[in-house]
Amino acid sequence: MKLNRNALQSKKGVLLKNTIMLYIMQFSTYLLSFIVVPYETRVLGPTYFGKLGVATAIMVYFQLVIDFGFLLSATEDVSRHREDKGYVAKVLTAVSIDKLFLTAGSVIVLLVLCQVLPSWQEDRAFYLLFLIATAVNSMIPDYLYRGLEQMTAITVRTVAIKAFFTVMIVLLLKRPDQYCIIPILNIIGNTAALLGVYLHLDRQMDIRFVPCRPRDVWDSFRRSSTFFYSRIATSVYTASNTVILSVISAGSSIGYYSLADKLVTTAKSGLSPISDSLYPYMTKNRDFKLVWRILKIIMPVIVGGCAVVFIFARPLCQIVFGAEYGDAAPVLRAMLPVVVVILPSYILGFPTLSAMGLSKYANYSVVFGSALHVFNLLVLYFTGHMNMVTLGALVSVAEIAILLFRVTVIWKNRALLRVKQED
Repeated sequence: MKLNRNALQSKKGVLLKNTIMLYIMQFSTYLLSFIVVPYETRVLGPTYFGKLGVATAIMVYFQLVIDFGFLLSATEDVSRHREDKGYVAKVLTAVSIDKLFLTAGSVIVLLVLCQVLPSWQEDRAFYLLFLIATAVNSMIPDYLYRGLEQMTAITVRTVAIKAFFTVMIVLLLKRPDQYCIIPILNIIGNTAALLGVYLHLDRQMDIRFVPCRPRDVWDSFRRSSTFFYSRIATSVYTASNTVILSVISAGSSIGYYSLADKLVTTAKSGLSPISDSLYPYMTKNRDFKLVWRILKIIMPVIVGGCAVVFIFARPLCQIVFGAEYGDAAPVLRAMLPVVVVILPSYILGFPTLSAMGLSKYANYSVVFGSALHVFNLLVLYFTGHMNMVTLGALVSVAEIAILLFRVTVIWKNRALLRVKQED
């Protein structure tokens, strides 16, 4: 009994450590970049910041294609076979080959789209640079470190590179027409991080690329397809809104929406490490009581923070990002419910449903939310009410619907939660 208690406490200690490491890594990816957002908004202005927002939204689609759900499927594979380095090396090789093929296909698709769509032709080089940066970043095997629950090494390298990016943006970006500097610095930073990670895998963890059969590559791709469908569905109610707004509107409104979306995305990224580190832990331990404890502790803080931002949205946008961005406040308010529901939605998704043996419903919930979003988009379009605020509100509606779907599934299958916990 005492041994079991000590083992469980040790596992929770690893969980806490990896949660902290994931937070630090996410901060380097999002919060360090968020620090420089006020600088970018002032230098670029709403119009050029809108260009940056559109490019970022477009890259969400390509990143989803290149990642193809491997962050979930490969993390689970590595977590279940972490003691077998040969198997882990095979996962690394197969996933890397899959991503190379997906990157090649993405480049071709982007070049065709830039040729076909007149509004994209002017920024063709800008989009291509962003795609290269996205592809290099996607090749970093963070799924491997997450599955092994050893996040320290990759976190240190990521923080250093992202800090470099933040400093260089401030030093080099001086005029709106220099906006191409942003993806170029991303390419440099991501490449350095990628090389550092592979060097660590080879020298410190004795994990490297191994011969891999075409069948292994295909099996890796096939296993990840279900996760990919749910993740690509998510983009229907996130990145697609910015792209749609770029078609139906012009000028500052895209910049305002991009700013609000950036803020909400940053808040979501600040909460996702809890779910990301909980996922492999729950897969092995099914510690459902921990889920409820986390939500009871953190949710009051989130709700209180969102209430403050809702009340003071306009002055906060003006003070932090510049006087021109006060009009971003209405769309920010419309999207704040996303921040309120996202943590329970994350935790009750793959971490909880997978531990219950119901992971397919986590995917189904996203498809449901996306279908609802498309329906609502059609309603807005045909009633003539489509604008940046209503589009932001639809994102909140979709996220709330996904959470309610997951809560309903868990409640209907609550008998699966009554598993014997280790004392």
